[in-house]
Amino acid sequence: MDSTISSSASLSIPKFRCFDPTYAYSPTAANHRRSFSNFSPTFKSSSRVNMVDIENYERKIVTGDAGYVLEDVPHLSDYIPDLPTYPNPLQDNPSYSVVKQYFVNADDTIVVHKDSPRGTHFRRAGPRQRVYFESNEVYACIVTCGGLCPGLNTVIREIVCGLHYMYGVNNVLGIEGGYRGFYARNTIPLTPKVVNDIHKRGGTILGTSRGGHDTSKIVDSIQDRGINQETTRRGLKVAVAGIPKTIDNDIPAQRAINAEHVVAESIVNGIGVVKLMGLYSGQDLLNECMRTMDQQDASGNKLLQDVGLWISQKIKEHFAKRPKMPINLKYIDPTYMIRAIPSNASDNVYCTLLAHSAIHGAMAGYTGFTVGPVNGRHAYIPFHRVTERQNKVVITDRMWARLLSSTNQPSFLDQKDISRSKTEEVSETPLLSAENHAQEIATK
Repeated sequence: MDSTISSSASLSIPKFRCFDPTYAYSPTAANHRRSFSNFSPTFKSSSRVNMVDIENYERKIVTGDAGYVLEDVPHLSDYIPDLPTYPNPLQDNPSYSVVKQYFVNADDTIVVHKDSPRGTHFRRAGPRQRVYFESNEVYACIVTCGGLCPGLNTVIREIVCGLHYMYGVNNVLGIEGGYRGFYARNTIPLTPKVVNDIHKRGGTILGTSRGGHDTSKIVDSIQDRGINQETTRRGLKVAVAGIPKTIDNDIPAQRAINAEHVVAESIVNGIGVVKLMGLYSGQDLLNECMRTMDQQDASGNKLLQDVGLWISQKIKEHFAKRPKMPINLKYIDPTYMIRAIPSNASDNVYCTLLAHSAIHGAMAGYTGFTVGPVNGRHAYIPFHRVTERQNKVVITDRMWARLLSSTNQPSFLDQKDISRSKTEEVSETPLLSAENHAQEIATK
């Protein structure tokens, strides 16, 4: 890791501990107060965290005895001294009155992986007893960026409703059209009534786009509008929380596969090809003249060729050499059948947890983080951790073997490929489920 927090930081290393559900929360000492103009949290749902964001936040690594490591996220108090804090409105919320322990201890952490006696930890997500924003002075904004996926509207709805019903925040704006909307388009006032039924729709009511990330213009807009999110460079009291997105709703994909199966069985010498998610699959196999690996889209992602069309053409060329066996090949790309549908019930629950975790973190003064489940508990994950590498399919594990067996596919791997794959697996220390999931989200 890059750096270690100095002893003068506001964090006390010995206090950090792994979450223990039997532990009773004890209130912390009173915090210093002084007059400060309030700003509020900014939430973004994006498949790709812009590198400019990551560069603005130094990595916070806290080390302790016996190999203890906390990969922490930035906090407003890191660069704004003596910030006032306020009682969390949840303590007076009747919905939470029956919960024995609804505040997360400020020192609760979750083990990411055990590569040392005490392991590497992330900070546990959840509501804190003290918050850094007064509810009636908060101005929050929500922006959706990048590609579509099920659940975007659910996240928007749950952020708006969570801020309103849990924290009493009434000033929430939706930024239209992705990052450019901060300085190029109008905003949409968001209230629980406005977002009441949007989780039943696919897409995003705010619109989305790739590119347009001009940090200076965005922060100018945040200041001009009075939105409560700050940047470290300007020393503003602004919390930025990222909510990851992915493509997990595979029902439309299953329908596409079933449709192709019917077609392939119904016509003479029928062959069905269905392209599913797998952004970088097959690119090294494409003919050099077809590749566009040096070109990028507006978000800086590599422009890739359609591997489905390529493999369909290769199949046709293969059978063209056998004139006595004419084929009927049908190709389906269900990408936006999958991306554009509403989220299902399970995804809605998951989106709610992500949204609430982001709200709690922003109100508690954390910034520069995304949220995700780690070992069954939600945690705050530093931006740099979800962009540092890409996850790849492990071709030497049981899941891949089951896929080949159930679909009756040949392996196409020689012993050298298998040995190299095993070596790569050993050389990389895998993170536990949550961060793997967050990294998968970032690459999609």
